[in-house]
Amino acid sequence: MALPVSAGPSGPVVARILLEIEAVHLRPDQPFTLTSGRASPVYIDCRKIISYPRARRKVIELAAELVEREIGFESLDAVAGGETAGIPYAAWLSDRLNLPMLYVRKKPKGFGRGAQIEGNLPIGARCLVMEDLATAGGSLATFVDAVKQAEAKVEHALVIFHYGTFPQSTATLAERGVKLHGLATWRDVLDVASASGRLDAKAQASVISFLEDPEAWSLAHGGKVAAT
Repeated sequence: MALPVSAGPSGPVVARILLEIEAVHLRPDQPFTLTSGRASPVYIDCRKIISYPRARRKVIELAAELVEREIGFESLDAVAGGETAGIPYAAWLSDRLNLPMLYVRKKPKGFGRGAQIEGNLPIGARCLVMEDLATAGGSLATFVDAVKQAEAKVEHALVIFHYGTFPQSTATLAERGVKLHGLATWRDVLDVASASGRLDAKAQASVISFLEDPEAWSLAHGGKVAAT
């Protein structure tokens, strides 16, 4: 597989932020388990951004610019955050765009109204679904399906970080008529890390080995592979 491409104008800035706040974790000898069940030598912890006001302000500024550039300010009626990591980003972005905000659970509550979506979501509303990151896209698909089942419209999903190496991440959403947008990818992190010396040659080699063939790397390290 080819290495992921840069996310575009926002990529280097977000990558630099992630590296500065030590949100990039490398552990090839004790692999992380991703949401998909795959083993990975690397993990991006976008949740750390919420504790850095200046960093998160810049990230939301870049997210708003992406919406203006690739989606259009007047093409959205609401911003929905996926439980749980997408919720703060959806709140900040909706405030920046002056749009209603809501959040989507992974599954309906087992009590009360049994709601899966919290907030006011009118039928036919054009909704941007937001998460912190996307690997294989399974969680985003769950949130998109929930919004569509509520009879709202979803054509775009936005993440702070897109791994960019699992084709399922875009294919799964494309099947639902949704385009995935990311502020940064592993290509951006590798480029910034290489230029700044934040990752040594051995660390970069581990990351590249995983990105070039994540399924093989996962299988060789006790993780799952994509369902066939």
